[in-house]
Formats: sequence, structure tokens, C-alpha cells
Amino acid sequence: MVLKVFFPSCCSSADSGILIGRWISEQNSAVILAVVHFPFIPVQVKQYLGEVQRMTKVSVSVLGSWSNSKQEKEESLSEFLEDLGTIFCQEPWIQISKEGDSKFWSCSTLQKHSKNPQEEEIILVYYDQRKVMLSHLHPPLDTAGQRAEDASKLSAIFDTVARSQVLFMTDRYDEGPIKLTHWQSDGVEASIIVELMKQASVPACMLLTFLLSLLSGICRSRVLKFWPLSFLWSKLSTCEQLGHRLQHLQVVSSNKKAQNQNQLMRKANIFVSLLIDVALGILLMSWLYRKNRIGHLADTLIPVADHVAEELQDLLQWLMGAPAGLKMNRALDQVLGRFFLYHIHLWISYIHLLSPFIEMILWYVGLSACLGLTVALCILSDIIALLTFHIYCFYVYGARLYCLKIYGLSSLWRLFRGKKWNVLRQRVDSCSYDLDQLFIGTLLFTILLFLLPTTALYYLVFTLLRLLVVIVQGLIHLLVDLIDSLPLYSLILRLCRSYRLAAGVKFRVLEQQDGKPLRLLMQINPLSYGGVVQTYRLPTYSCYPRDSWASLCKKLFLGELIYPWKHKGEKQN
Repeated sequence: MVLKVFFPSCCSSADSGILIGRWISEQNSAVILAVVHFPFIPVQVKQYLGEVQRMTKVSVSVLGSWSNSKQEKEESLSEFLEDLGTIFCQEPWIQISKEGDSKFWSCSTLQKHSKNPQEEEIILVYYDQRKVMLSHLHPPLDTAGQRAEDASKLSAIFDTVARSQVLFMTDRYDEGPIKLTHWQSDGVEASIIVELMKQASVPACMLLTFLLSLLSGICRSRVLKFWPLSFLWSKLSTCEQLGHRLQHLQVVSSNKKAQNQNQLMRKANIFVSLLIDVALGILLMSWLYRKNRIGHLADTLIPVADHVAEELQDLLQWLMGAPAGLKMNRALDQVLGRFFLYHIHLWISYIHLLSPFIEMILWYVGLSACLGLTVALCILSDIIALLTFHIYCFYVYGARLYCLKIYGLSSLWRLFRGKKWNVLRQRVDSCSYDLDQLFIGTLLFTILLFLLPTTALYYLVFTLLRLLVVIVQGLIHLLVDLIDSLPLYSLILRLCRSYRLAAGVKFRVLEQQDGKPLRLLMQINPLSYGGVVQTYRLPTYSCYPRDSWASLCKKLFLGELIYPWKHKGEKQN
């Protein structure tokens, strides 16, 4: 039978002593956790292991002896280590000895109480105790009392190391009768700055939670549910992003402890995302208010708006003539052209009316960058939507007129075939029409059919302009979604400490020697960067609906409106 001994690589240079750990009989494996050095009193060791068992719920015991002879092996020490097996009553008693600086160790088992002792093939598996402890490949620690031990899984090894955290809190500088060697023997791994921040974060989180509860109460008040405010709150991407960040702040400032690794990583990712977002926003704000860039931007905005208006007027004049040599219906062409030219005139008057206040508006908008780069980008998207509101109106007018003609032609086409749409049953049924109805239907069908090219041309031009604006806003919101959803903390952790995000383990066969046990090195396989993004990606609200190309082409052909926002209540993950 094969005996597997998991030995921590941090104990390879430890002084001679006894091995303490856990014996897993179902797997015929021994997990070494620490080495107790000489001198010690066996009764005190048993009492200490009893306290560890009571706190960790792990059956920790003395598994064998460890001999590290830097000189020639002493016979008295070997006999003394064998005699310890009768005191601690461990079956089998594992004896591991290292001679000098040799990397090939001797490993044997002693079975004094067995009537038929059998020679066992021993596999010595080295593992990094620190990485196994922090890899989170074990079951959650809150289920430690459920003792769900699966003999067919390697997670039992990780579970043993993770639940024995109390054992690693004792270092060599502690005054006590027992001296241990483990991965924290030189001192418990901690940071004074981190501990001080933990102590200071408690009152700060309580204050932040109170302020956020007041703010969320105001946001949920009935005042914001009335028509103008509720409409603006649901349509402006700035309000959506502020609500999204408010939820993030509530998650970060919550006093609830994370129940598992995923919740802890989600909190850390949100916190780092907020921190980087605010830092980038402050950098943008400092750049805007330096060298009077706000004033230069305001002076540039009005000429750009006038230039866009002139280009639109030239486009409408081209459409009112013979665009690309097409023969248009002159009467309808002139009516639509003058109608849209009048709207452009109103829009130019609206922009020049606001021109004295644009610099002041941009100055206050720049201050919002302190809330984060994403908020500033959402405000930029809303400003683009307001500055191109006339294009949106042109698109809506053209789409409604085109949609009316398409549905009118489809209804009259059914009339020619002796069909009609049954509203109650939602299907096409047969119907008999008299001569007057067919005559009027023919006239209307002919009129709509000959007016369709003029309407379709205006609809096509303004749809292309609208799509251009939507693409610009979509790129802005794509950047916002990237900042909101990217798990930056997980990616930094994968770059610096890849073993913290483990996907599995692998075993590497080390150099062998005849007569010595098989030596393996257990290594942790980290998650790939794509796996990290897919596993720990944060949810976003995503203003833009993600329609398929077929659905988008269908909407464009039928003249249905393409909204730049989602309907209220929808979320994209």
C-alpha cells in the first residue's frame, strides 16, 4: 500500500523534533503541519494539541519524528526518536531523517502494535504551506464544523492546512514550553499599517453607512417618483451611474463580514474600482482647471455647434433638390425640408441663448469629476445627447412618418388579397370587401407607394446621423462599463500573488535516488487572466441595449425607434 506524506517545505531546515499534523486514514495520507523542537514535555505537547483540536475541530496529533543531523547520525538520538512512538501511540509512526545538506531523505514507518507489519511504499510530497493556506482551494471556513471529508479529493489536504490557522499563530519568539517551526515561525505575517487601517475603518464605515442610508432614503422618496424627475432619473446616464456607485458604496461600507471568498473578492474589486475611478477623476479635474482649459473649451463649443448646424442646412438643401439624381415628390420634399430647417433655426437660437452661461456650466460640470471618471464620462454623454437633440428629433419624425407608411402599405396590401388583421385573435383572416372599399384602398396604396421614396430617403439620412451619435455615446459607455466591471483587484492579485487565485494543483517529479522514497513537488496552478475576468467580473447597468444584428436591421426596416437607453428595471451582467 502507498503511504503519502505531505511535508511543508518550510520545515526542511528545522531542528530535530516531532512531527505534528493530521492522519487521513481514508487516503492513507499524513499531512505534516509543524515540527516541535527539543526539549519538550510530552504531557504539555498533548495538552497543547488538545487545545488546538478544540479550537480548529481538526484531529491534530503527533505523527512521527524528524531528525535533522548536520553531522554524522547519532545512534542515541535515533533510538530516542523511536521510543517516542510508544509515548504518543501513533500507528504508523513516521520517521523522517535528513543527513547534512543532502536533498535525499530517509523515510520509514514503524508499526509496533501491528501483528503483520507490511512494508509500505512511501511518497514524499513537498508543499508550500503559505501558498496552500492562502490559495482558497479548500472548502469555506464557515463550514468547518460540518466535517465533510471526501477521501477522493485533494481538498482534504487544503482543508486541514486552512483550518489549522490557530497552530500557525505561535512563533519562535513566544515564551512558552513548546517551540514550533512552520511557515510563520519567524513572526506572524501582518502589517502594522493594515492593522491600524482596520481599526480606523470601523467608525469610518459606520459614519459612511449612516450617510448613505440618508442619501438612499432621499433617492427612494416620493418626490423623485413624480413624472418629470422620474423620467429624467431613468433617462440620464449620469443619474444611473450615481445610483450604481451608491450601491457600490453601500456594499463596501457594510458592516457584514464576507461569508466566502467570492464575496470578499467582490468587495475588494468594488473598493479598488472606486479608488481608481476617483483618482482618475481628480486627475481629469486638475487637468481641466489648469491653464484655463475650461474657458478654451467653452469658446470652442459655440463655433463647433454653428458648423454642425451649417452642415445640416447644406444637407437639407441637397435633399430638397435632386439628391444623387433621384426624382423626389417635390411638394412633400419642400414641406419636409422647410420643417427640418425651421428646427435647425430653433436649435441655433437655443445654443446662442445659452452661450453666456456655457463656461459657468462647464466649470461646475468639471467639479463633478471628483466623484469619479465614470461620472464625468456619463455627464459628457448626456451633454452630447442635449447638443444633438435636434438630430434625435429629426430621426423620430422621419421614423414615425416612415413607419406609418410601411404599416399603411402592408395593411392595404392585405386588402388587395382579401385579407385583414384580426386584432382579437392576433392573426390574418379572410375578408370580403365591396367595390368602394377596394377603390379607396387602391388610391391610398398608390399615394403612399409614390410618397415612400421621399420619406425613406429622409428617414435613411437621419437614421445614419442618429446612429453616428449613438456610436459615440456607446463608446463612452463602453469605457464606463469597462471601469465599472473590470475586477482590478483580482487582476493585480493574479499578477503579484497568483497562488491566491488558484484553479488546481499539479505535481512535479523531483530527482530520485535508489532506496529513497519517491519525491514530488506540489505546485498550484493559477487562474488565467481571462478566467479571472470571467469569474470576478462586476455587474454593470449598461445603458445601451445589446440587440443582435438581425433585430437591429428589422427595427431599421420597420422604422421602429432605437433608444440610447435601457428600459427601467433591466440590468446587464
